[in-house]
Amino acid sequence: MIQSVQRAAQILDVLGSGTPRLGVTEIADRLGLAKPTVHGLLRTLEAYALVAQDQATGKYSLGPGVLQLGNAYLDGSDLRARSLRWAEGLAQQAKEAVWIATLSGGRVIVLHHVFRPDNTVQLLEVGAAIPWHACALGHAIVAFLPAGQRGAALSPLTGRTKITRAALTRALAQVRGAGYAVENEEATVGDAGIAAPILGRDDLVAGAVGVVGSAERLLAPGTRNDLVRAVVVAARAISRDLGAGRGGVAAFSLL
Repeated sequence: MIQSVQRAAQILDVLGSGTPRLGVTEIADRLGLAKPTVHGLLRTLEAYALVAQDQATGKYSLGPGVLQLGNAYLDGSDLRARSLRWAEGLAQQAKEAVWIATLSGGRVIVLHHVFRPDNTVQLLEVGAAIPWHACALGHAIVAFLPAGQRGAALSPLTGRTKITRAALTRALAQVRGAGYAVENEEATVGDAGIAAPILGRDDLVAGAVGVVGSAERLLAPGTRNDLVRAVVVAARAISRDLGAGRGGVAAFSLL
């Protein structure tokens, strides 16, 4: 591993961790690096618009170059491209917002977001990163990964977030048995999610599709089961479009 590249990547990771702006000293302290080293790396990253410096405070944030790279990644994502029409159809059927996500480290990244089909004001969540252990999308993906690829659970986001190994082990076992995941106010108070895994050409889990919205609506008696069926059908359709099951494996037994 090339050390300078590793350190530059660590700086970008720190700046993308949620704090809007950080100074050289703050970044150096978080990474355990010398300030001159951090300053030199920041100057290089700034030259490529990957970080930007606030002239008033001297602090740094992610730059527009990161957005350009992110958009290029989304444009090149086969998972996202194959999911578009199925996600739109699911949103219309469920009358709820639909997310397509993939796993990156200990978080799921939203690759595509179809708004709930009504006239309410909604925020686009493409690019949002959510700890895998706090959402249905994360459980739907991680439940079908080898234990060594699951990463460490993070801190709770609400009073309902599962964080102990025992609780997460039980939850993931339930997801594997059912073929879908349900989350109730674990990421955001008042919200819930229902998600199912998406398989790729290698019949391994590539991501997940899910509906997200008010826990009162999604988990209401008579509604939850209908949403589960719709989500699972969409997951199967996207998986087929990605080439799952072509190797003769019973790829959809988990669904």
